[in-house]
Amino acid sequence: MSLITEEIKARSEVYHGDEMCQVKSKELLKEIALPNGLLPLKDMEECGYDRETGFVWLKQKKPSTHKFEKIGKLVSYAPEVTAHVEQGKIKKLSGVKTKELLLWVTLSDIYTDDPPTGKITFKTPAGLFRSFPVSAFEIEEEKEKEVKEKKQPNEANAVQVKEV
Repeated sequence: MSLITEEIKARSEVYHGDEMCQVKSKELLKEIALPNGLLPLKDMEECGYDRETGFVWLKQKKPSTHKFEKIGKLVSYAPEVTAHVEQGKIKKLSGVKTKELLLWVTLSDIYTDDPPTGKITFKTPAGLFRSFPVSAFEIEEEKEKEVKEKKQPNEANAVQVKEV
């Protein structure tokens, strides 16, 4: 059963299509001071944000998994992911699980420390939690990549000239 009602949709910012939802989900994560690579969903069909209540939803065509290489963790995303967001926090998260040993564990909360410590914490409904470096969930944006790529050839061609 979906938590997204027509009433919620009516008062929310709603976006359709994978490209637009990818952009908007990253913008939202940045806006609430969380790493932009935290929700790497694939083939998104719809996403929405009710600013009044902080309710967010992301819908993808089918379930997906993603491995966060920097920490070696596998995460599963259901076709519908919902949560309530506020500055530095995702609460009442649904549709996200992580693999711990041989079990898939449901995640319910994600938050960063205030003041910032460079750590992000993931919590289960049972109260168990684990913290990781925020950097493990950040992805470089395309513009930053382009700037770095443009700078590298120039740096490689630099020649030092000495007076004789």
